[in-house]
Amino acid sequence: MRVLLVEDDTSLAEALRRGFSEQGIELEHTADLATARSLVMKPEWSVILLDIMLPSGSGFDLCRDMRRAGLRTPVLILTARDAVEDRVMGLELGADDYVTKPFAFRELVARVRGLARRAESRQSGEVRVADLTIDVTSRQVTRAGRALDLTQKEFVLLELLATRVGEVVTRETIAARLWGSQADPASGVLDVLLHRLRAKVDQGFDRPLLATVRGQGYRLLA
Repeated sequence: MRVLLVEDDTSLAEALRRGFSEQGIELEHTADLATARSLVMKPEWSVILLDIMLPSGSGFDLCRDMRRAGLRTPVLILTARDAVEDRVMGLELGADDYVTKPFAFRELVARVRGLARRAESRQSGEVRVADLTIDVTSRQVTRAGRALDLTQKEFVLLELLATRVGEVVTRETIAARLWGSQADPASGVLDVLLHRLRAKVDQGFDRPLLATVRGQGYRLLA
């Protein structure tokens, strides 16, 4: 696995390089946004770790330009900016995940590996969790062979949870993915959507897959 880190803190970059190496992950680092624009074009990256506040510009701009160019390499924003507005903007511009500094190294590695696995699943056209199968091309969902009739929003929500299986996905992340900059994480609309999706995914099956993590968000169980 190869990871590109765009980060101006050289001490942090070196610590991550050593830590990732111990995990069998090769990390290449640049602090320059212009260099990063060239590097992101390479197909070998499993994940790109991207700081927002760079001396040569904004990581948000790079993320936006990558998606506009059709580059689908997973992007994890790694920044000290923890405002909800920043999280929403990052996700709306196409980032796949958002981690604030300081962070736990083990969690960062888990998120990087998770993003890499999800990218591989998308390339295969299917995401499988337990007895749940999501065809991301045809947008058909089955559980134990039974077809589930989902609305567009329900499908997007389920795919988001399935591609982060086992992880807690916050209300802010879900709202940003579903409604963009107009998202209101506290809206009752999200609760209604979760209730409908849970009824379709879990009702009639012995083992529930959708779980609420009180005060944090939701996750899909493997």
